[in-house]
Amino acid sequence: MSEDRVTLADLERIVAARAQTDAGASYTRSLLDKGIAKCAQKVGEEGVEIALAAVGGSTMEVVSEAADLLYHLAVLLHAKGVPLDDVHAELARRTSQSGHQEKASRPRS
Repeated sequence: MSEDRVTLADLERIVAARAQTDAGASYTRSLLDKGIAKCAQKVGEEGVEIALAAVGGSTMEVVSEAADLLYHLAVLLHAKGVPLDDVHAELARRTSQSGHQEKASRPRS
C-alpha cells in the first residue's frame, strides 16, 4: 500500500484488520458491532450524500463523499462476508458485454 494511494483491495484489508480491534479504538469495529442493518443504513446515507454533492457540491465534496461511500461499502461487504474479489468477478462478467445486453440478461423479479 502506497502512503499516498489506498486501493479498494487495501481498504478491504484495512477494514478486516480494524474489525479485529476493540470498538473503543475503532469506528469500523463499533459499526460492525451495530449489525448489518446499521452498516447498510450508512451505505444508504453516504449514497444520498454523494448524490447531493454531485449535484450541488464542489469537486472536493464529491471526492470526500465518494471516499465515505467506498469505506462504508467495504465495511458492509466485510459484515456480509463478501470478498471484493467476488465483486470484481461480477464486474468482469458484466463488462464482457454491452450494458444493454447485460441488463437484459438479468433475471426479472
